[in-house]
Amino acid sequence: MSERGDRRDFLRRGLVGAAGVTAFGLEEKILLAALQQGANQQPATQDDRPMPFGQIGNLKISRMLIGGNLIGGWAHSRDLLYVSRLFKAYNTDEKVFETFALCEAHGINTVQLDPRCMDVFHRYLTERGGKMQALVCVNPDADTGKLKSQMESLLSQGATFFYTHGGATDQQMMNGRLDVVAKTVEAIKEMGVPGGVGSHSLSVPKACEENGIGADFYVKTLHSDNYWSATPEELREDFGWFKPRRDEPFSFNDNMWCIDPEETIEFMKSVRKPWFAFKVLAAGAIHPRMAFPYVLRNGADFVIVGMFDFQIAEDVAFFKDAYYKLGERRERPWCA
Repeated sequence: MSERGDRRDFLRRGLVGAAGVTAFGLEEKILLAALQQGANQQPATQDDRPMPFGQIGNLKISRMLIGGNLIGGWAHSRDLLYVSRLFKAYNTDEKVFETFALCEAHGINTVQLDPRCMDVFHRYLTERGGKMQALVCVNPDADTGKLKSQMESLLSQGATFFYTHGGATDQQMMNGRLDVVAKTVEAIKEMGVPGGVGSHSLSVPKACEENGIGADFYVKTLHSDNYWSATPEELREDFGWFKPRRDEPFSFNDNMWCIDPEETIEFMKSVRKPWFAFKVLAAGAIHPRMAFPYVLRNGADFVIVGMFDFQIAEDVAFFKDAYYKLGERRERPWCA
């Protein structure tokens, strides 16, 4: 039996044995259910089916991208205070190199990154011979000269194309400065690469389409609200992630990044531009087996997934399974 199987069996026997001593708490019940589910429904980690790709301009992009939050240590971890520090401690430069190499081995050719992670990415390309592309976020800026200088530097480090950072774009929208977003998209496209708009709020792509901003693609959150810590509907409010936290239990607490999934799905049906869906696992609250079919079926052209190295093979298997079972059976046509 493999080491992984030994450990799972040990945990399962320990939990079952504990039932004779004391009643299960919620945490133990969740853990035991996960172990049993994993034993019964474990996907094959060696999947010979090819990774599907889409096309934006001259760029061939794997439909599954690895997200950069775990690499940078930006954790959406509800009220756990230590998680970002843990991520940074685990993801050493060497571990990041291994993670990128695993992605390439499993067919993922593009990573979504914050500019602050470009140094380690550049080293992966130059020191390890990596071939990955990078979708890099930039903050919207009315000073297009300064912005272009930043993008030139990022391109020299291996950036491939750009989009406006979701949180920073939401803030511009809150402040009524869609013009800054428009100038940023124009500046990106003047660099000779595709330019997109990122957001958590659905009001952003709606305003961009209504005002002809000219984005080549959108990077918009999508996940279901079928998980226990999701904000109740009556407490959801646009841009709630920037506002003071309310007193009610389960009001926004770093726990929900697509407050209107059904509206998002319906609106994106009318948009004939590529859509990169992110936060698809609700920052780890939804299992990939459920999340990937949901976002692909409901219109996403590309899926950005934050992963540690030990999750890549399994998540790719789940993704391919969802993609190949879906085929063309979805209302929104593939836009890339």
